[in-house]
Amino acid sequence: MKAFTRLFTRLDRTTRTSLKVEALEDYFRAAPPADSAWALWVLSGARVKRSVHTGRLREWVAEAAQIPLWLLEESYDAVGDLAETLALLLPEPPKADRDPPALHQVMDDWILPLRRRSDPEKKELLQEAWDRLEPQERLVFHKLITGGFRVGVGRKLVTRALASVVGMEPAVLAHRTTGRWEPTARDFLLITSPDADLPDPGQPYPFLLANPLENGPAELPGPPECWQVEWKWDGIRGQLILRDGEVLIWSRGEELVTPTFPEVAEGARILPSGTVLDGELLAWKGEGPLPFHQLQRRLGRKRVGRKLLDEVPVTFLAYDLLEQGGEDLREKPLKERRRRLEALFSQRNLESPTKVDPPGESRAGLPLALSPLVRVESWAAAAELRGRSRELRREGLMLKDRESAYGVGRIRGPWWKWKVDPLSLDGVLIYAQRGHGRRASLFTDYTFGVWDGDDLVPVGKAYSGLSDAEIREVDRWIRGHVVDRFGPVRAVEPGLVFELAFDGIRPSSRHRSGVALRFPRMARWRRDKPPSEADTLAGVLGLLQRMERDG
Repeated sequence: MKAFTRLFTRLDRTTRTSLKVEALEDYFRAAPPADSAWALWVLSGARVKRSVHTGRLREWVAEAAQIPLWLLEESYDAVGDLAETLALLLPEPPKADRDPPALHQVMDDWILPLRRRSDPEKKELLQEAWDRLEPQERLVFHKLITGGFRVGVGRKLVTRALASVVGMEPAVLAHRTTGRWEPTARDFLLITSPDADLPDPGQPYPFLLANPLENGPAELPGPPECWQVEWKWDGIRGQLILRDGEVLIWSRGEELVTPTFPEVAEGARILPSGTVLDGELLAWKGEGPLPFHQLQRRLGRKRVGRKLLDEVPVTFLAYDLLEQGGEDLREKPLKERRRRLEALFSQRNLESPTKVDPPGESRAGLPLALSPLVRVESWAAAAELRGRSRELRREGLMLKDRESAYGVGRIRGPWWKWKVDPLSLDGVLIYAQRGHGRRASLFTDYTFGVWDGDDLVPVGKAYSGLSDAEIREVDRWIRGHVVDRFGPVRAVEPGLVFELAFDGIRPSSRHRSGVALRFPRMARWRRDKPPSEADTLAGVLGLLQRMERDG
């Protein structure tokens, strides 16, 4: 645990990629396989399900520290990070000689067993951990058990560092760590062995991700005919896998979502074994896609009832063929993969590749369809089509190099997403909360409202879009204009106006305004506009009605 804590500290203290890679390489060179397995697991974004309610954790730390609970809450408010607050408040561990626990012991002996223990047993187990861990180790321990472990590295960076240590190609290691594996020494040694044969009929491929096209396609090399143009769909990315009689659907977040889309899994059985499709899961009814918030009704469910299946039918739109007959096609150019994909769908009577807008069901009556190509004669024509995206319930266009292989992660060059310009409104800052990590001492999490008569009602939260200098300036303003407190939240005077960019809007019974913005972010600080000139709820509702009518 000491070594992993040192790694956490090194990663947390730098923003330089080279230093992060160096820290990861140093750790993996020295750590035993059992510890490396858990480090790879958590650093790649996997989470152990939280098994201790943070309210109970606060109570037990306050008791151990012999302070009232209100003082702990005030300390948390000052520090801004719960894991750090708890670590700082706990008394020093006993000075008696004790063996420092390894990371795998912390996970296997303390964190995993918490799920099966009663509250008194959890408290006893936590006390044992606190007595064995140093203060900085306690901080990391608390982040692991509360689900708040974030340290500024992604799967791609971790894979790159580990691949360098074990002498493997990063793409091969990325594939092996995608999907089903357990954080054990045995599995770690297998996936990091260059010569290991790891057949897994359910293993997905790492996803190829697109980069945003900021200034239009004129910056791309080659004319339009060098690029495969498709719609950018507003659904969730998925891989549909058929191997050895098993059908699996994986999300981009490496969640197995087969039970959430049973009709797609059943329909996919028409495809031959050894097939892997990359595509989009969309709520689709009649002639077009439903709004994304309808698809959200299906997400996260382990069982979908008949009523919901009827109300929110789902289609899988395939746009790439990654495996055929058990052959990995990712190194073949996109134009070849697309040709094979069209032939496969034609052979199975699923979809005509010349269709411009695929139906919710294929000609075979199944929820599988081919994502259509968009024919454009010029980039000007593409721009005109992109301008119609929102009315067609698309997010814009995808531009894919027809000669490109299917790589791993967000590679600059092969795939570009040319999204429609975001919607926007002017909102008033009404609530603020401290951030996390390096921003734990600053108010960086903001809630914005619009006018409903003489009242401001919240419509969304935003965390990004301001420079560091602007964040510090807003933080100083907030501290001088607090009018009320609700735990860590501060209500402030209506004084600051920001232009919010967002991708969509939907009805919401959870918000007092009755609406919720999708992916709101701060486009700019409207220093030129007083709060009285911010947008109104009536205007927001009118926008929602127009979007629903046009869609």
